[in-house]
Amino acid sequence: MAERKAINVREQRLENILLSLKKLGFLSRSQIQKIHRLGGERNANRVLKEMSDYLSSFRQHENIYYLNKAGRERVGCEKVMKKTLQATHYLMRNDLFIAFGCPANWKSEVKLEIPGVVSVVADSFLVRDGVYHIFEVDHIQKMTVNREKVKKYRKLFELNVFEKPPVFVWLTTTEYRRKQLTKLCDGMNAKIYLSKDFH
Repeated sequence: MAERKAINVREQRLENILLSLKKLGFLSRSQIQKIHRLGGERNANRVLKEMSDYLSSFRQHENIYYLNKAGRERVGCEKVMKKTLQATHYLMRNDLFIAFGCPANWKSEVKLEIPGVVSVVADSFLVRDGVYHIFEVDHIQKMTVNREKVKKYRKLFELNVFEKPPVFVWLTTTEYRRKQLTKLCDGMNAKIYLSKDFH
């Protein structure tokens, strides 16, 4: 009986980790450890090794995991991930997901638009207590891209798309970029974090 229970717990954990990868694309070992409370590094590595039939990985500063074909089939994931330079963007976005308590209603790549007037894709998005939280990751994109995005968000404000003023959360890489984003978001309810704030 105890053995069967242990197998069920293990299966459930495996399923949950695969579902996190389906939702978030790429996850580092330490992110999986935090989201799924796997305890120490050694235990996390052991769990992930046991799941190797379903996972692909590559090394950045630590192992980065994503679903392989068997993993995608197991959880009905249609999006195929490949090792890419974009992975860092995903990992930074996951840091925000974890920092905000892994909310169930977290959505990535959400298009906010008034057709024919303005359209912008938020990196991530969640509604908490009736307030829209819009998350943006500023990794290596040009500041002109950010400026353009902020302009579109301001346009949505002007057109009263939001009942309550949304909270903007940015994650960037350097103090210099943080200063530029702070200037861009002047007058908006914006919180701007650095990657190192979460490590």
